[in-house]
Amino acid sequence: MKISTKGRYALRIMADLAIHDNGEYIRLKDIAERQGITLKYMEQIMPLLTRAGYVKSYRGNNGGYMLARTPEEYTAGEILRTAEGSLAPIPCVEDHPNRCPRKEKCTTLSFWEGLWSVINEYVDGITLADLAKEKM
Repeated sequence: MKISTKGRYALRIMADLAIHDNGEYIRLKDIAERQGITLKYMEQIMPLLTRAGYVKSYRGNNGGYMLARTPEEYTAGEILRTAEGSLAPIPCVEDHPNRCPRKEKCTTLSFWEGLWSVINEYVDGITLADLAKEKM
């Protein structure tokens, strides 16, 4: 599993919104400058976060973005899954029940299931508030 730039940037954008939350909308340009992310790339990521209900947007002179919930209510895992899709290390562990034709004789399946469990436990155990505290 490798997290793409889109996933990394989505997490950084959300953390930036949490750190700079003052009850007002934050301009995309300000986030881009602080994070060193191009506006063009951010304009591709923001619709994902908006559609997921993670951020609220406002158009116009005082427009921008703000978190839709408190930072404690977001996990790194849900943000990454929104940007990346599944975080499963291999496709067959995503299925419930596992439909892999080799599941009964696969000697490595329990390893992959264990790895996926550890990944999910870790990313779902870190909140946006935890990430924001790192820079406050």
